[in-house]
Amino acid sequence: MARVRSRNTAPELALRRALWHQGLRYRLTPKLPGTPDLCFVTKRVAIFVDGCFWHGCPQHYSAPAQNAEFWSHKVASNITRDRKADAALEAEGWTVMRVWEHELKSHLADVVARIEALLDAKN
Repeated sequence: MARVRSRNTAPELALRRALWHQGLRYRLTPKLPGTPDLCFVTKRVAIFVDGCFWHGCPQHYSAPAQNAEFWSHKVASNITRDRKADAALEAEGWTVMRVWEHELKSHLADVVARIEALLDAKN
């Protein structure tokens, strides 16, 4: 698992390019709970891009046949960690949005529109 990227993944880069193209400026890796993938600091919005496998996507995750117990535990602990990070950020006044990897692959424009709407609502 040491070779699995946690930063600058293809889905993250696709979202960042699309947001930049729309004129939305963000910050990367501020020192916040859970280390969001990108943040809109002035609006206090934190965005996480969750991989379908690693974060247990309800539509796409299925445990591998080998080491199924290990993977079930691993993904469950990732989900628990995500919830704790969300709660910590919300307690500090941040709004958290989590985006699934598959959403970015198939509906990138819709995700960007959702983020824009969230930012507009924060005015």
